[in-house]
Amino acid sequence: MANLRDIKTRIGSVKTTRQVTSAMKMVSAARLKKAQDNISHIRPYTSRLAGIIQDLTSTQEQTLCGDCSVPKDSEGPVLVVAIASNRGLCGGFNVNVVKEVQSLLDTTLRDDFRQGKVLIGVMGKQAEKMFKSRNLPVDFVYHDMLIAPTYSSISDFANQLMADFRKGELKRVVLVYNEFVNAAVQEVQTHQFLPFSIPEQPKGAELMDYLIEPDPATIIQQLVPKMLQTMMYQVVLESAASEHGARMTSMHKATDNATDLIRDLELSYNKARQTAITNQIVEITGGAEALSKG
Repeated sequence: MANLRDIKTRIGSVKTTRQVTSAMKMVSAARLKKAQDNISHIRPYTSRLAGIIQDLTSTQEQTLCGDCSVPKDSEGPVLVVAIASNRGLCGGFNVNVVKEVQSLLDTTLRDDFRQGKVLIGVMGKQAEKMFKSRNLPVDFVYHDMLIAPTYSSISDFANQLMADFRKGELKRVVLVYNEFVNAAVQEVQTHQFLPFSIPEQPKGAELMDYLIEPDPATIIQQLVPKMLQTMMYQVVLESAASEHGARMTSMHKATDNATDLIRDLELSYNKARQTAITNQIVEITGGAEALSKG
């Protein structure tokens, strides 16, 4: 009977866990819907802003496009900003970002990293723990920006990076994050934030003949910072949607696994109970026969 009690206790524990994972799945689904709405609003805006810059820069020199688009001859470090999450239970969402940063340090940024010219900034407590477990130094943390990201707070962060880049304190800024594809698929992206690369016109594209006041260079120099602010905000929103999608998928799988486990445990319980009852009947029958012969 002790075995039966153990199985019954385990069934109760798994059912409790299933209630938790099911609730988390529903919460993540609601948050994912809101995050998808945010992405659907920011993506067209960013795309159109990039298109305007493409049109305006078609006849301009790179140096006229603002000091955030010109590579600096700087001895400053490269800043890698890893954007992950403060919470876990979202599958490989966090570890994939950490692995991508590790890959950068082993390949593209290997020489800079060996010379101590790479700084690692992290958005997300879970990623910070993973970096430290891999003995990778974390120089800056920006966890608070993930709690309730707003365009204002993210713009301030982007402005600070631009200011450091202009002063030569940073040679380059690279963002590593998860891009949202759908609830089940998130793709890790590595994006050079600074220096800003002017979007190229597609081959054969028709150039628009704009009448611009005061001049294209002035307009471009105002648009590039706006583009960088918007780009940073979109990256954070993409990461947030990816996190909720990954967590919803993970909790859905966990709920299904719990259901399967409960079914297996109940089957084991019924078999054990049947065996126990059969043994009791055999013992009673044997005892009765012994008494009748006595």
